[in-house]
Amino acid sequence: MRIAVAGLHTECSTYNPVLAREADFRVLRGQAMLRDQYFDFLTHFPAEFVTILHARAIAGGPVERALYEKWKSQILAGIGEAMPLDGVYLAMHGAMFVDGLFDAEGDFIAAVREHVGPDVLIAASYDLHGNVSQRIIDALDIFSTYRTAPHIDVPDTMRRAVTMLVRALGSGERPKLAWAPVPVLLPGERTSTQDEPARSFYAGLHAIEEPTGIWDASFQVGYVWADEPRATACAIVTGTDEVALAEAASALAQSYWDIREQFTFGMETGSIGACVERSLASQTHPVVLAESGDNPTGGGVGDRAEVLAELMARDAQGVIFAGIADRAATDKAYAAGEGASVLLAIGASLDPSSTPVQTEVRVCMLLPVDDPTLREAVVRIGGIDLVLTARRRPFHAIADFKRLGLEPHAARVVVVKSGYLSPELGPIANPGIMALSPGVVDQFVERTVREHTPRPSFPFDKDFSFSPEVRWSARARR
Repeated sequence: MRIAVAGLHTECSTYNPVLAREADFRVLRGQAMLRDQYFDFLTHFPAEFVTILHARAIAGGPVERALYEKWKSQILAGIGEAMPLDGVYLAMHGAMFVDGLFDAEGDFIAAVREHVGPDVLIAASYDLHGNVSQRIIDALDIFSTYRTAPHIDVPDTMRRAVTMLVRALGSGERPKLAWAPVPVLLPGERTSTQDEPARSFYAGLHAIEEPTGIWDASFQVGYVWADEPRATACAIVTGTDEVALAEAASALAQSYWDIREQFTFGMETGSIGACVERSLASQTHPVVLAESGDNPTGGGVGDRAEVLAELMARDAQGVIFAGIADRAATDKAYAAGEGASVLLAIGASLDPSSTPVQTEVRVCMLLPVDDPTLREAVVRIGGIDLVLTARRRPFHAIADFKRLGLEPHAARVVVVKSGYLSPELGPIANPGIMALSPGVVDQFVERTVREHTPRPSFPFDKDFSFSPEVRWSARARR
């Protein structure tokens, strides 16, 4: 069996004004995909995989239209050259927004379907914070999504999608998709699978699967910071037993609706001022303080300085702040050199809607890099060690700190631009606190402008009823 592999994997806040360009992506092409740890699992399957192109970036703003069209064209050309094919596997995120184009995944996946024709099976894997449309469902045969947030089952999900595709091609079975939208759209920080009720809800998906009739039960929380017509939660079920698929999709949709008001933040939350005060007063450490409204892995810009200003106003000591994206400030630190003092304007370099901090810093460490876009500097402001970066990036792994000479375990307070804490930072948090800070991924989602999101939808609307409606892929009716 011959299977083409490709994908465009990113998450885009429609409130983020900073376009995602090619330099923001990690792009793999051809055989390099099979040598990468992200796709090397494919070599364990009894199939010939034709790897074409996969572009992946952290969450951010809309993808530049010309870039999307270029990659789409290249992938379609690669698929054409690889024909004849038995199947296609698309490794996606599901919340991509292309400048001037709603439902980018729908446009992309439908184009792949049109290119390969009706007889080739297409499987896709998604992030549970992706958004789905009828157009997407109509083009697919197989679907699987992450079941954990934070995402620790990415490889498992990708393998699950490919396993189903190989099974279908080997057996001759033709799976179908049933789905049921749910008018609920909540932030990932309120639906983390580390906390109830999401933990039990997602743990129960396995029990729905029945090997001969239901191959996969998936549920999309959706991506709340995309104001799009497809922005909603939904159940998606893959299998061959239509009655069982319909029952499972309906039951999952109803169950999620029934628990919608139980979703709450898994950490202590508050305003910036309250959270900084609580962090500095803590008798245990390290406190890990998450600045949620500017979280780059949720689609935030990553350049706001309100939390830094609050820490400075309180003369905070023993703080590691990682980090603020500001290329101009980072370059000035490099120009000054280690040990030098320099006056910097920090923050608001990408999104001018916030206010920069003007302060003198001492340059403590400069990461040795050849590419200026990868520069990272540690500067000291009183008792605060602040990381400045030339590009948007998160600091979720302990190694990210250690390579800059920083020891998060020894800090009194570690500040990161994050929502729920990463699998490495969560265990060291003593405690973890989340500031409900301003930004383009504002946790107060009810106050975000909604011009395209389907209504009514919880939590934007409260007083309305819901009854699940199961919908089918157009391919299920062939």
